[in-house]
Amino acid sequence: MIIDLKSIFVNENSSLPLDYSLDMSDFEHSGLFPLKKPVSIKGTISNKASLIRFLAQIVFEFSAPCDRCGKPTAAVVKIEVDKILATSIEGEDSDTILLVPDMKLDVDDFIYTETVVNLPMKHLCREDCKGVCSKCGKDLNDGKCDCPTKEIDPRLSVLAQLLET
Repeated sequence: MIIDLKSIFVNENSSLPLDYSLDMSDFEHSGLFPLKKPVSIKGTISNKASLIRFLAQIVFEFSAPCDRCGKPTAAVVKIEVDKILATSIEGEDSDTILLVPDMKLDVDDFIYTETVVNLPMKHLCREDCKGVCSKCGKDLNDGKCDCPTKEIDPRLSVLAQLLET
């Protein structure tokens, strides 16, 4: 969806509400399709004193296996958007300024970019997830396994026998 913002740029004290959803279920991340529900954006684009401001919130549900134990989990991610819209910029780029050279905002592209940039780096089923045993694969959240906690490198087993005596 492309929004023509000429009327906002020209008319002071004008605003435009935004309530839109984008289906990103075909987006692949690490071999998975984590965005099963549409990504939504709600907010406003307003002109106050010739300052065009874009305030919005992007919300999506990230579904993926836990990075430690592998259980399927889902988390709701909320991104706060606070951007200044400008047709051109002089000097250095800024993260707070969004360029719209032709006074048109491609909402699909904006949502896609913000969603990909804000995907969780680590996805856990819970903060204190213990993961799985590296030897037997038992889920350590369900209890301890029977694997020995201290393992001696087989190349050094002869030295371990010296310590036992």
